[in-house]
Formats: sequence, structure tokens, C-alpha cells
Amino acid sequence: MTAVILIVEDEKNLREGLREALRSPGFRVLTAENGFQAEEIIRERPVDLVISDLKMPGMSGLELLEKVHSFSPSTLFIIMTAYGTVDTAVEAMKQGAYDYLTKPVNLDQLELLIDRALKERALRRENIYLKEQLQKRYGLEQLTGRSREMEKVIEMIRQVSNTNSTVLITGESGTGKEVVARAIHQQSFRKDKPFIAIHCAALSPSLLESELFGHEKGAFTGAVSRKKGKFEAAEGGTVFLDEVNEIPLEMQVKLLRFLEMKELERVGGTESIPVDIRLLAASNADLEKLVREGRMREDLFFRLNVVRLNLPPLRARPEDIPPLVHEFIEEFSRANNKEIAAITPAALRALQEYRWPGNVRELKNCLESMIVLTRNPVLDLEDLPARIRPEQPGEPEAPAELNLKKMEKSAIAAALRQASGNKSRAARLLGLSRRTLYRKLEEYGLTGKGT
Repeated sequence: MTAVILIVEDEKNLREGLREALRSPGFRVLTAENGFQAEEIIRERPVDLVISDLKMPGMSGLELLEKVHSFSPSTLFIIMTAYGTVDTAVEAMKQGAYDYLTKPVNLDQLELLIDRALKERALRRENIYLKEQLQKRYGLEQLTGRSREMEKVIEMIRQVSNTNSTVLITGESGTGKEVVARAIHQQSFRKDKPFIAIHCAALSPSLLESELFGHEKGAFTGAVSRKKGKFEAAEGGTVFLDEVNEIPLEMQVKLLRFLEMKELERVGGTESIPVDIRLLAASNADLEKLVREGRMREDLFFRLNVVRLNLPPLRARPEDIPPLVHEFIEEFSRANNKEIAAITPAALRALQEYRWPGNVRELKNCLESMIVLTRNPVLDLEDLPARIRPEQPGEPEAPAELNLKKMEKSAIAAALRQASGNKSRAARLLGLSRRTLYRKLEEYGLTGKGT
């Protein structure tokens, strides 16, 4: 990518000399003879780097720096100055200049400085891009839905994000509780600090305690060194405890103390360590029922249940299925190098009519499977898993009294009985020729005697 460099210098020979010296395939070099001309150029097009003289008639390099950064803060400045005004150049750096050079300009030094400045600018852009992608992946944009239920969820996330309150996220498995927790973190003032998710059901009680609170060297067999727990590692950020209902009673006491005191003791330690984190918790179980059954401490439940955010199941908001489907089609088509353009209305209707016991997670897995396995550019009913595909209506069997073949066979048998087995008379009774009657007798396996 070609970098755009603007040289601002009132002395023509120096200005043109610098332009010639910097001419290369990787740079596009522009020039301006004063600050006003430079400002006009930067307003008309993006400029990556300005190399400006400090003292110029009409507008100084410092004034130009201040003006440009008011409307183009990402533009970098290198200030050129005479030896006697180094203090002013240092002041320019305080105002946001990247660096300064003294005159006469050393071209080798200038090239090194430009290279370093442009690399830093590229790094800044990369950081901005990564933050935007992080926000897109874990921010409110991830919570796709047009239903009233999801509007309420998003509104509550906005309300609680910039607080320190503990939030208990409830809902069936697969409704997106961790997605909501990450969105709360991304909207909060803690977003630049760690977000650590812990799935409590995946760890044994002893491992869970060490994971949360850390341990000292020798605290148990295998503890060969001191280890910080997740709470310490998340200092200043957010910890998300998923399936908090799986924490055993003996651990609940320690968790409650931490939430109340904001300090912890590592396993095997005696030192109280203050920790500043925000706790988010989630459960797909009925915590009130667990309290009644004695499997969850009531005081811990109240401490976790400061703000309750309940996620509705997917079957309760079928209008959210189309936007989710189109989002997953785009995501998995790109990830699997497939060109899937759309989904047919019939297939989409079948997805909306399905009950989705696994909620959004099941829908997501379903779409990924369909996209990987399909040979068509448009997803259709045939691409749906068998459990979702609607039954195709078959040919209904006619009732016995309306089955023409059965009626015909019965009529022939009755005519033969009435004619005492005489085929010519039976044919007349039926209004058939003898040849047709013989063919029918053979077809139906009749003996010709009416039985």
C-alpha cells in the first residue's frame, strides 16, 4: 500500500529537494509551501504523514499540527526545526507530533524516522481494526434478533453494562448466555481489561477452587509452584461463571466471602489479596428450586441475583430465526469457501416451525452442517436434517368402499354367484364381453364360480 507523505516547507529548494529524495514506489509525495495550503490538501484527501517546518509565515508548524489533528487525528507529524528552537519542537511532540528533526536535514535519519513512523501508523490501524472486529464479534451486533423479547434483552444489557453490579443470566442451554456476558463486558468501562469465562461443570471441586482462587507452592500434590487464579488474572476486568449451579456447597462459602469482601486467599495460603473484578454468572437450572432443596446457599443466590437477565428460548421468538439463518449462512459460507446465496422460503419456513430444543446453538450447528454438505447454491428442504424436514404428503389409500378394483372384483364375484357360475350370463349381467370377463377373472384370481 502506497503511503501519502506531505512536505510543508516555505523554502522552495528544500521542499523540492526533499520531494526528490523521498521519491520511491512505496511513497506518494505531495508538497505545500505554507500551512494554509497543507490544511486544504489534508482536508481533500487522507495523508499518512506530514513533514513540516516549524517556523513558517502565516501559520506555524505547531498551529498546523493542532488544526489537522482536530479533523484528522490519525495523521502523523514530523517537525523540522533549526537548532535554536529545539525546545519548541519538544513542545510540538507534547502536542502530538511523532518526532522532530533538526536542520540541515540528514536524509538517512529522515528515512529511518519515516519508516518507523509509518510502521507505527500501520500498527495503530491494526489495533483499531482488531478492536472493531472484537466489538463486532462480541458486542451487541452479535445479538441478532428483531423480536420484542430480544429488544428487551439488548436494552437491559445497555442499562447494566456500565455498572459494577453482578448479573445473573438465566435461560435454557444454547440460548447464548456467554454471548450476552461478553456483550455486557464489551459495553462496559472494563472492556480493555480481561474477560475470563469459567465453565464450572467442567471442573472437579478441587480443580475449580484452584482455578478460581489460585494456589501456593506445595498446597497439594502437583502444586510445584505458585499459581494465580482466574480472579487475580482478570484484575480490572470481568469473570463469567457459567453453570454456577454446579459449584459445590463447600466452594459456595468461599465464593460468597470473595463477593462480599472483594479479596481472596489462594489455596494453601494465608495472605488476603484484594481483587477488583466484575462477576457475571449464568445458569440453565432453577436456582430458587436448588435453594429450596438445600443444594445452593440462599445468601449466595441473593448475592448473585442482583440483576436478573432471562434469555427467551428460540421457539418463543420465531421471527428471530430468519435474520439468524442469513447471518449463519454468510458466516459459514465464508469459513468453508462455499458460495451459498440464500435459502428457499420453504426451507426457511420449516426452520421456523421446528421447536429447537437446543436453541440458537442447535440452529447454528444445523446451518453449518447444511452448508458443508450441500451441493447447491441455495439451501432447500433436501438440505435440512431429517429431524427438521417436514414429511412429504404421500398418496392416501382410498377407503375400501371407494377402491375401484376391490369394488370391481366384488361385483364380478356377485354376478358369477347370481349366474350359478355361468360366465356368459355373468358377463351380460355385468355389461362386459366374455373376453373382458375372462381377462378380469385371471387378473383377480377368481375361479369363475363366484368364490
